[in-house]
Amino acid sequence: MKRRQLFKTTLAGSAAAIWGESLVASAEANTTFDGILDSNISLFRWPFRRLPLDETKNLVEKLRSLGVTEAWAGSFEGAFHRDLASANVRLAGECESYSELSPIGTVDPLEPGWKRDFDACVSNLKMPGIRLFPNRHGYSLDHPMFVRLLSLAAEAGVLVQLAVTLEDVRTQSEEIVSPDVDLEPLPEAMGKAPDAKVQLLNLRPRISQLTTLAEVPGLFFDTARADGTDGVASLLENTAPERVIFGSNAPFLIPEAAQIRVHEAALDPGPLLSVLRGNASKLMKF
Repeated sequence: MKRRQLFKTTLAGSAAAIWGESLVASAEANTTFDGILDSNISLFRWPFRRLPLDETKNLVEKLRSLGVTEAWAGSFEGAFHRDLASANVRLAGECESYSELSPIGTVDPLEPGWKRDFDACVSNLKMPGIRLFPNRHGYSLDHPMFVRLLSLAAEAGVLVQLAVTLEDVRTQSEEIVSPDVDLEPLPEAMGKAPDAKVQLLNLRPRISQLTTLAEVPGLFFDTARADGTDGVASLLENTAPERVIFGSNAPFLIPEAAQIRVHEAALDPGPLLSVLRGNASKLMKF
């Protein structure tokens, strides 16, 4: 089934309960809209507890019911396993079974073989992007290897997704507390790799912080932690409508919640469809 057909079919289910007629009308007015693209999901097991949708089949079925026809999938293994090469191969293999999923592998620039892992993701596994977990892998954004990685990603034309966090620090186990990534060095780092495209995942936006980050060319934001009825609208207002990309952080967070927050923003059809798919589609073509 083509994505547009799948989207129209699923809107009769769970998606309709969230969006009502707003998304249907917007989609029908835009012949290029092929359904929602979720830029931030993860596969496999969260190591500290079972999640309701941690089986790929169940997660994909839920996303389909919400009108999601494409999703960029990282893996929890990328954050917590030492052997990233094997984790990336498993991720790519899992995604092959689902037409909706595009694998986003993980690279740790502190590991001796990180360049080999990067090349494998881009050249062998044909991944459109890589996902970084600085707070899990123990490096800051002023580390020279992070800048080197940004430069390589720009040369290869792949997106870099930077997970600001995976879990709110207030609910983390005391033994493994990982604070949110310090983003203060990011503007300077990206200035040294001006062609890089970076998407921040799971950032809880603060207006004072967004004011600085919005000035960084090539930086994009997801909606996963844009809390409150005005969270998404505020994110767009304080960055730029073309730099905000829908992301749910499923299955760690409930995927319906992210869609409800976008719906509550009451966006006009153009910005709405850009957030739900258009911005992501353009980003993958850089």
